Amino acid sequence: MDGSVYVYVEDVRDEGIGQVLDRIAGYGVREVTVAAAGHGARDVTPHGASRVTIRFDGVHFTPPADLFGNLRLAPPAQPGAEGEPLAALREAAADRGMALHGWTVFLRNITLGLANPDVTVHDCFGGRGFPAALCPAHPDVRLYAVALARSVARHGVASVVAESLHFGGFAQGYQQERCFVPLGPMDEFLFALCFCSWCMRRAADLGVRADVAREECARIVGGVLDGDPPAQGEVTRAALTAYAGPEVVAYARARSETVTSLVSEVSSAVAAEGSKLTFLDGTGHQKGYADGLPPAGLAAHDAWQFGVDLVALGDLVPSFGVLAYARDAARVADDVGAYRRSVGNDRELRVVLRPGLPDTDSEDRLAAKVRAVRAAGGDAVDFHAYGLVPYSVLNRIPGALGVKG
Repeated sequence: MDGSVYVYVEDVRDEGIGQVLDRIAGYGVREVTVAAAGHGARDVTPHGASRVTIRFDGVHFTPPADLFGNLRLAPPAQPGAEGEPLAALREAAADRGMALHGWTVFLRNITLGLANPDVTVHDCFGGRGFPAALCPAHPDVRLYAVALARSVARHGVASVVAESLHFGGFAQGYQQERCFVPLGPMDEFLFALCFCSWCMRRAADLGVRADVAREECARIVGGVLDGDPPAQGEVTRAALTAYAGPEVVAYARARSETVTSLVSEVSSAVAAEGSKLTFLDGTGHQKGYADGLPPAGLAAHDAWQFGVDLVALGDLVPSFGVLAYARDAARVADDVGAYRRSVGNDRELRVVLRPGLPDTDSEDRLAAKVRAVRAAGGDAVDFHAYGLVPYSVLNRIPGALGVKG
């Protein structure tokens, strides 16, 4: 089965390109997915040089002047970007017959958001409390996303793996989150809806009464913030209709046109540079990231909450990525099967598994999930991520893939 290991440039810098690639090849994996454009984080890196790695928003290359010179938004350059580490990694991978994919975080960038608050999500109260979330309806953000995609594709990658190329959730607003009000899942969903002028205009063009939707969200969330009991249960269209009314649901669903049209533009731009787009749907991250125990609703069925219309995208995008962050192999199979039915049988379906905690506690459990991916129609298994887990966890990969030592 095809697949890759996700790596960060900092991993390669610490350990050396040759050592990292040779180790990955030793797992029986012939592809590498490198973080070409990332977001800020503090990560414990068990075999890194400092054991704790600070990451920043931005790209690991010099932003091309012909793509960003006339744009309002341009990505920050990461420390060491002037050394063009992606070019060196591509060359070393090619020497070993390995494919390189460019993992790109598009609309999660707190550096750009703080410097340009008008391009970020605008909540129902008129606030800009989500500085890390760039709004995909804003024209400047859309131009930025297309240019970023082109710049990564130019590095000769087999695909541009697009993370955060859709609306985000409540929990991705800032670096540290503090909330001592008991918001329920539906309250958080309403709070995170964007009501900027661009989003509201697009919804109105589709016949949605955007002003009514914003007023209802402000009324409901404001009531909970003032002490009303929070909503209980998962976010579903039926539950949301009962809780917030049909105009709010219509407004939320209208966001899919914004995302679909942006993804189409980005996919076309990547193809024009000789590569292809892998659309990485973040719904599985939202559901299972913290503990590997996602709630009952399947990720493919809940993707609409982030403006993702998988059926529509299945006609536009050649490749999809699924974040199967679950402990249970049966749940992985269910999620992968639902994505396969949504995007169609003629699209590549890559499934991202975590070989260690909180999802996986043994090689046997990882192997069971790899088998589940195969059985449910997945085309490739990608492992996240090289620098975040000990070597002993990475050593589960060849056995899980059935690679003989």
